[in-house]
Amino acid sequence: MAGTRQFDESALLEKVLTTFWQQGYSKTSMQELASATGVQRGSLYNAYGDKEELFLLAFDLYRDRYVSEMKASLDHDDLRSALQAFFSFAITSMTTGTPSRGCLSTKTVVGTEGLEEPIHSAIQSLVDEIEEALFVRLSQPDAASRLNLPAREAARMAVTLTRGLVAIERIYRDKKRMKATAESFVKLLLKGE
Repeated sequence: MAGTRQFDESALLEKVLTTFWQQGYSKTSMQELASATGVQRGSLYNAYGDKEELFLLAFDLYRDRYVSEMKASLDHDDLRSALQAFFSFAITSMTTGTPSRGCLSTKTVVGTEGLEEPIHSAIQSLVDEIEEALFVRLSQPDAASRLNLPAREAARMAVTLTRGLVAIERIYRDKKRMKATAESFVKLLLKGE
C-alpha cells in the first residue's frame, strides 16, 4: 500500500542511533544507514527526507534516554554520592561497546565542520539540559554549604569535564584514568574532601 511504511520505525531508529553513535554523523552515509537498517536508501529518503532528519530523530531518542538516566544518577541524598554516580553514569555511557562508542553529542560536534543549525541546536539543548540537572542538584540545601563554587559554575565545570573525559577516553581508552579524574574533580568541588 502506497504511503504505508513497511518497517518498524522504533527498531529502525535504534539501528540508526547505533550507526551514528559508532561512526559519527559526518562519517555515516545514507547507504550505510540503509545497510544497517535493512531499509532501501530510497525508502529512507521517502520516509525521512535526508540524513539530518534521521539523525535528529535518533538524537531525540538518545537525549530522552540519556537525560532520564542522568537525572536518576543524581538522585542521591548525599551530594558526594550523587556526583560520583553522575560521573560513573557518564563514563559508562561513553565506554560501552567494543570498540567503545564514545559520546554521540561530542563526536558529532567535533567531527563535523559547519554543523547544520538544527543539529547544533539539538546538541546545545542536550548540554543545557545536563547543566540544568546538575545545577538543580547542586542548588539543593545540602549542597550549598559543601561547594567550593556557586552551583551554576560547578554545574558548568562538571559538564565541561564530561566533554574532556570524552577526549581522554578516545586517547587512552582507560576507564580507571577517567574515574580517577572524575573523583579528583569531586574532591576539588566539595569542601573538606
